[in-house]
Amino acid sequence: MDILHSVAEVRARVAQWRRDGRTVGLVPTMGNLHDGHLSLVQAARQECDAVVVSVFVNPTQFGPGEDFDAYPRTLDADADRLRDANVEVLFAPSVEEMYPLGANRSWVEVDELGDYLCGADRPGHFRGVTTVVSKLFHIVQPDVAVFGEKDFQQLAILRRMTEELLFPIRIVGAPTAREADGLAMSSRNGYLTEQERALAPRLQHHLRQARQALEDGERDFRTLEVRTAEALGKDGFGVDYVTVANARTLVPAAPGDRELVIAAAARLGKPRLIDNLTLTLPAS
Repeated sequence: MDILHSVAEVRARVAQWRRDGRTVGLVPTMGNLHDGHLSLVQAARQECDAVVVSVFVNPTQFGPGEDFDAYPRTLDADADRLRDANVEVLFAPSVEEMYPLGANRSWVEVDELGDYLCGADRPGHFRGVTTVVSKLFHIVQPDVAVFGEKDFQQLAILRRMTEELLFPIRIVGAPTAREADGLAMSSRNGYLTEQERALAPRLQHHLRQARQALEDGERDFRTLEVRTAEALGKDGFGVDYVTVANARTLVPAAPGDRELVIAAAARLGKPRLIDNLTLTLPAS
C-alpha cells in the first residue's frame, strides 16, 4: 500500500490504473478506523479492482463547539489496518491540499434533505460533507464510492448530489456494522465510559421496539416518536431527536408513506450516538 498526500500523486496513480483497465473504488473516511470502516473497504474490494481510502478530518463539516481539534488523528494505526485489508492507496491530504486557497468560497449544497434529523441542529454540516466529497470525487474519479448506512442522512444526501451533478459514480450503501450487543460501530464509542458502554446498546433496542410497533400496525408516528424518546430518556440518554421519516425525502413521515426510516440521535455522556432502522410498510 502507498500513502499519498497530494492531489497530483493520486490522479497520476488512478490514471495508471485506468490505462491498465482497472476499476477504482473510493472509501472516504475521517480516520480513527475501526471494523465498521473496514467493512466499507471490503464492500469496495468486492466491487472494484483497486481501492483508495481517504483519511481526512474535514474542518468544514464541524460546527462551533464541535470536536474538530479533539477528533482523534491515528494515521499510523489506520495505515496498518488498511495494509492488512489490502488497500492499494491511502490518500491522507493536509487541510492546505484540500483547501488550497484558504477559507472556502465554493460550496456544494443539497437543499431540503439536510433540514431534518442531524441537519436540524448542525447548520452547515452537510454542506461541508458534500463539498469535501465532491472534491474527493474530482480527485479520484472512482467508479464506485462506498458509504455506511449508519449515517443514513449523509448517504441519502450524497446519493442525491451524485445523481443531480451527474457524477459517473455508483454509490454503494454498506450495512451498518455492529458490535455483538447491537451497538453501531463508531469512532465516538471510544469516548464512552464502562458504564455508558453497557447502556449504549439500548439505543438500538428502542429503535427495534419502534420498528416492531410499526410492523404491528402502529401508524401514529408522532406518538411513537415521543414514546421512544421517553424510553431512551429513562435509560439515561439525552435525546436530540427520534424521527420516523420518509426514507427518500427524510421529511417526517406522513400517512400513506411506506418506505420509512426510524432515526435517532442521543447523547450518552460525552459522545453523541446515532442509529437508524429502515422498513417498508405493507400497502393498505
